[in-house]
Amino acid sequence: MNLNIIFKKTIYLMFVLGTLTSCEPDAPGAGNGLTVASVDPSFTITPVEGKNNTYLLVSGTDNVLNSYWKVGKAEFYGKMNLEIFLPDKGTYKVVHTAVGRGGTTDFATKEIIIAANDPDRGNLVKGTSFLDAADQAQWTNLHLNTNGLAAWTFTPGFATINASGNTSNQEGIYQEIDVVAGKEYIIDMQVSAKSGSPDFWFEVYAGKTVPTSGVVYTDNKVMGLSSEDGCGKGAFEGKLSAVGCVKNSATDKVGNVVKFAETGKVYLVIRAGGNGFTPTGITITEVEFRGK
Repeated sequence: MNLNIIFKKTIYLMFVLGTLTSCEPDAPGAGNGLTVASVDPSFTITPVEGKNNTYLLVSGTDNVLNSYWKVGKAEFYGKMNLEIFLPDKGTYKVVHTAVGRGGTTDFATKEIIIAANDPDRGNLVKGTSFLDAADQAQWTNLHLNTNGLAAWTFTPGFATINASGNTSNQEGIYQEIDVVAGKEYIIDMQVSAKSGSPDFWFEVYAGKTVPTSGVVYTDNKVMGLSSEDGCGKGAFEGKLSAVGCVKNSATDKVGNVVKFAETGKVYLVIRAGGNGFTPTGITITEVEFRGK
């Protein structure tokens, strides 16, 4: 009986050792068999029929387990086939990173050129990113401040509002936008501040009233930040729709959707000020006003 038990244990041990040995590489330096030497990052870009400004990105498959994409500033994870919609005209750099076994990666790049904005969802803002003098000239100063204690300044890619003193020190910029009656639009922008503001406000309007130089604009507040409403007291960075807390005057809720009763011109106005404004200013870029 004891000999039989010893025999069975010996057979089992030989099986385990044989299994372990079979997992070892055939030659020194050959790896553990779980990592591939190379992965194919190639991909194709195909316009999607019947969809404006829409493209299908398809990854190569040679040793590829997963795909990571960057299209312009947007990033997408984990899809071998990705359909993208690009509502705004421009040149978009597409970077595809292919991932294989063992974490092996490689990447490839291509470009997509969009000739015109999508008619329904394209951005209606001109000079959206303040890239150069031509972009910056699309914005008009409201001239709400005459003592130099509040001002917007433009640098390549950004506009920054600085204010000091008391709450009467404020400044605004604006531009006109053509809208269609009954259509819903989304307003947004990238906002940031390196430090918070203990007593301030930053507000965005979209009204039918024509802005007048030197006159505070109050027609149809859409969104914003303010210490009174509880946001912006610390450093922040992100979409205004995500970090803001000021209520939409039309809905009495925090939101960035607007709709107008008449077709014609409205005015996108951004103004800010305060008694305790961040010394580093509030910076904006990528201002959007587009169909929902």
